[in-house]
Amino acid sequence: MTTIKTNLTKEVLIKLEKHLQDFSYGNSPKELYEPISYIMSLGGKRIRPLLTLLAYSLYREDYQNALTPAMAVEVFHNFTLMHDDIMDEAPLRRGKETVHEKWDTNTAILSGDVMLVKAYEILSEVPSDKLGNCLTLFNKTAREVCEGQQRDMNFETMDEVAESEYLEMIRQKTAVLLGFALQFGAILAGASKEDSQHLYDFGVNIGIGFQLKDDLLDVYADKEKFGKQVGGDIIANKKTFLLIKAKELAKGEDKGKLEEWLSKTDFDKDEKVKEITALYDKLGIKDITETKMTSYFDLGFAQLDDLNISNKEMLAALKDLTQTLIDREQ
Repeated sequence: MTTIKTNLTKEVLIKLEKHLQDFSYGNSPKELYEPISYIMSLGGKRIRPLLTLLAYSLYREDYQNALTPAMAVEVFHNFTLMHDDIMDEAPLRRGKETVHEKWDTNTAILSGDVMLVKAYEILSEVPSDKLGNCLTLFNKTAREVCEGQQRDMNFETMDEVAESEYLEMIRQKTAVLLGFALQFGAILAGASKEDSQHLYDFGVNIGIGFQLKDDLLDVYADKEKFGKQVGGDIIANKKTFLLIKAKELAKGEDKGKLEEWLSKTDFDKDEKVKEITALYDKLGIKDITETKMTSYFDLGFAQLDDLNISNKEMLAALKDLTQTLIDREQ
């Protein structure tokens, strides 16, 4: 679990969590709405709505007025998780049964659909002078998230995936929602178009960096801290940045060994993880990934330097939250 260090951020997060849990998503039929309350109660870091509120707080002090709009980002995010779990046939979400396991697949599909509608209902409460812009940006973001998910699914049946294709996939699937969350908060607070764009670009760049960090942790995390099987991506032949670079750089015997492991259908999982990790070590894949990841984090933080704000305390809180996520070990 990521530890939130800044007192300002803790205060915002506590009020956000209470707002989320007190909100009524609907009552009848209960079979439709209980799964929504269930997945929303499973917790998580609440990073996306928290970013909305922190971005808002860079320009205004009354962030409580943005609590409900910020919920739209979290409801949409959890809608994507509910449907992703169905597609992945995942049994667990945050250590608890997924909705399609606890209820059934049809219920999960329908409840997810209602979550998307609910996200739009919440978003429609944005002040009328900002609503059109927010809806346009939200629609673009939602479309790109779906495009990113489809690209990721396409990769499963592709023999070769280029680095540029992978980076575009994670930009769409993961990073654009972080960018929108920040941009949304800035727009709600009346920030300039330039500042709103800087915050969007900050979010997208750190979002790509976060996914590269996840790829890295899947192979190199401390088993005691990771919370799930280290090497899961290796076992599944998932086309992560690490595997893409290894396939690009491996030559001769190394290439043959890599292709042999990727083609095996009957293997010892621990042995495969050990052998592929050793190959990554030989090819310097960890350092290459860390360099690429750091370049995106640096690009992101550079955007913050161009903001025209006076609330340095809240800017420090935003930077601290981001650094905490960068430094995470799970």
